[in-house]
Amino acid sequence: MTAVPLPIAPAAEGTEQFINRELSWLKFNERVLEEALDENTPLLERVNFLSIFGSNLDEFFMIRVSGLRRQMESGVLEAPPDGMTPTEQLMAIRYQLLPSLAQATSLWMDELLGKLEEKGIYVTSYDQLKSRQRTLLRSYFRSEIFPVLTPLASDPGHPFPHISNLSINLAVVLHDEEHGRRFARLKVPASFPRLLRVPDEERAAQLERLGFEDQTSSHFVWLEEVIKNNLDLLFPGVEVVAAYPFRVTRDADFEIEEDEAADLLLAMSEVVEQRRFGSAIRLEIDQDMPSHVEDILVQNLRLLPFQVYRTRGPIGVSDLRGLTKLERPELKYTPFLPKVPAVINESESIFSVLRERNVLLYHPYDSFQPVVNFVRQAAEDPKVLAIKQTLYRVGPGSPIVQALMRARENGKQVAVLVELKARFDEENNITWARALERVGVHVVYGVVGLKTHAKLCLVVRRERDGMRRYVHMATGNYNPITARIYTDLGYFTCDPATADDVQDLFNALTGMSRKTDYRKLLIAPHSLRKGLIERIEREIEQHEAHGDGRIVWKVNSLTDKKVMNALYRASQAGVRIDLQIRGICCLRPRVPGLSDNIDVTSIVGRFLEHTRIYYFRNGGEEELLSGSADMMTRNLDGRVETIFPVEDERLKRHLRDDILFLHLRDNAKARRLCADGSWERVKAEGERFETQHHLLEHGGAWRLAGES
Repeated sequence: MTAVPLPIAPAAEGTEQFINRELSWLKFNERVLEEALDENTPLLERVNFLSIFGSNLDEFFMIRVSGLRRQMESGVLEAPPDGMTPTEQLMAIRYQLLPSLAQATSLWMDELLGKLEEKGIYVTSYDQLKSRQRTLLRSYFRSEIFPVLTPLASDPGHPFPHISNLSINLAVVLHDEEHGRRFARLKVPASFPRLLRVPDEERAAQLERLGFEDQTSSHFVWLEEVIKNNLDLLFPGVEVVAAYPFRVTRDADFEIEEDEAADLLLAMSEVVEQRRFGSAIRLEIDQDMPSHVEDILVQNLRLLPFQVYRTRGPIGVSDLRGLTKLERPELKYTPFLPKVPAVINESESIFSVLRERNVLLYHPYDSFQPVVNFVRQAAEDPKVLAIKQTLYRVGPGSPIVQALMRARENGKQVAVLVELKARFDEENNITWARALERVGVHVVYGVVGLKTHAKLCLVVRRERDGMRRYVHMATGNYNPITARIYTDLGYFTCDPATADDVQDLFNALTGMSRKTDYRKLLIAPHSLRKGLIERIEREIEQHEAHGDGRIVWKVNSLTDKKVMNALYRASQAGVRIDLQIRGICCLRPRVPGLSDNIDVTSIVGRFLEHTRIYYFRNGGEEELLSGSADMMTRNLDGRVETIFPVEDERLKRHLRDDILFLHLRDNAKARRLCADGSWERVKAEGERFETQHHLLEHGGAWRLAGES
C-alpha cells in the first residue's frame, strides 16, 4: 500500500509544525499491520498481529472517534495542536483508514488463509464443508446453539432491537405469505467460540454416531455461517431469503462527575453497564448486504454514510486470536524463559539484597517474579509493619492482590489505591477493590478529577537500626501477564530521600495532603512537565557552553504542545535529539529551521515497547529518569504520574548503553518518521540488528551488565 502522508492543516498560524494525533495513531496501527504482512514473522504470530490490528481499531472507534463525533454534534471544539476541526479529523480518519482495511482483508483472504491450509489449519466456508461435516454441525446447532438464540423481528409491532457493542449479528431477510417481506435481527451468542472446530469427514462419521465435537481438529468454520445456514430451524414456515453479518461499535467513553458521586464504586459499576447503550459510532457490514438492508440499519442506528464500512472478509478480525491458541509451536515465536538475577534468586530475603544495592529489572527479559516475591515476602515477614501500593491494571487471578490480602490477614497495615477509572478494566478493578475491602485493606480510589497512573509500592520494615522503607517503582502495571509481553522497567531502592517522596505521595493520595514539591521525584500534575522542560532548557544552556547537547527519550506517545515546543527550541539551538516513540507522535522531525536535529523512530515487534526513559547528557553529568508518564497532555494534566531518577552510576550506565542506546541501533524492526508524517523502514547499514531478538539472546539489564 502506498503511504498516505498526513495532511498538514493550515487552519491556524503556527499549527503546521504538528501532526494530528488521531492520524498519527492510525499510522502506528499500520505498523502493527506491517508485522502481520511480514513473511519473516511466524505464521500464527502474523494472525495474532492481524487480530491486534482489529482490536486496536475497535478501541480507537469506541474512544477517540466517539469523542470527535460528540464534539462535532455539540459544537464544543477541543482544537488539537495541529488545528484540525472534528469534522476534518473524521473525514481524514476514514480517508486514511480505508486502504489499511482493504490491505488487512486482502492479507487474510488472499494470503494467510492459504498459508494456514499449507500447514494443515483450515478456516473453511460453510459451502466448502463435506456432507458429513454439515450433518454433524446441523446436529450441533440443533442441540447446543439453537436453544440460546433469540430472533428479534423489526416491524410496526416490534421496535428495532438494541444492538450491543461489538456483538456479531445477522440481518435476516424473511418472506411470509401473509405479511410479505420482513426483517429480523439475530445476535450471534458470545458464549460459543467465534471459530467452531469442525472434524474432517472421516472423523465426522465417527462423531456423528457419538454425538460430540472434535476438540483436536484443526478445521474451523465461522459461527455465524453455521447459524446462517441453519436458519430454517429457527424460522419454520417462513422463507429465509438471505442473512448478512454485521457489527456495531458504540461510544464507550463515559465520564462521571466524581465530586457529585456519593459512591464512586457504584458510579463506576453503572458506567460499565452504560457502555452497552452508547451511541453507535461504526457499522461494519458484509460486502454483499443490499442497500435496502443497509438502510434499515443506518436509519435505526442513526448513522451517517461515512460511518459504514463494507468488507469482503470476516467482520471482527480481533476474533482471529482464537487460532493462536492452537498447539503449533513451530508456527509461533520461540518460547523463552525470563530469568531471575542470581543475586536475588540465591538470597533468602529480597530485603537483604536491597539493603546492599539498588536493583533494576527489565521485563520481560528479566522475570517479573521478584516483584511478586517482594510483596509476598512483605506479607509474611513479621518485621514488615505496612504496605502501600497503587493498582491500575492487575489482571485476573492477581498474585499481587492475593499477597496484599494475605498481608492484611497477618495483621499488617495495608493501604491500596485502586484506580477504578482504568478504561476497560473498571469491572475487574471493582471486583478486586471489593475483595480487598472485605479483608480489611484500606482501599481508596484516587484523587477527584485525576487518574492515578503511577506504579508504586512502599514497604515499611522495622530493623535493628530502626525503620527502613523499601520502594518499587515501575513503568508498567503490577500484572504478571502483561509483564511477559510488554517491555517495562522496575526499580527497587531503599534510598531514604526517594522513600520520603513516595511516602509523601501516598499521603497525598490517601489523605488530605496538598504537597506538591518533592525531593527527587517529578510528579504530575504538579511538577512533571515543568521539571522535564527545565531539563530541556538546561540542555540548551549546556550545549551553548560545551557544544555536546544530547537528549534521548524512549516513550509510548508524544502529544503535549508545550513539551514539543521545548524540543523544537532545543533542536534550533543545535541539541541533538533522538526520540523513540512506539505510538503517537505529533512532533514533526527534520523540518528545516524547526526540527533539523530531531530524529524519531518507532519499534513494533514481538513485545509491546512500553518503557519510558528520559536521558539528558547535561554537560557530561548525565541524568537518566524513568517512570509511568508519557508526554501526553492527559498524562501531564489529568493523571497522577511519577518520574524517578536512576542515580546509581552502575545502573545508569546499563540503562543507557544496554537498553536505551541499544534500541537506537535497531535496523530490522525500526521505522523512521518523516517530516510529512509518513513512516519508512530504517535502512540497514551493515549487519542486521533486531533489538528484541538480541535481548532475548543476551538477557535483561543484569545479564547485559555481566552480572549474575
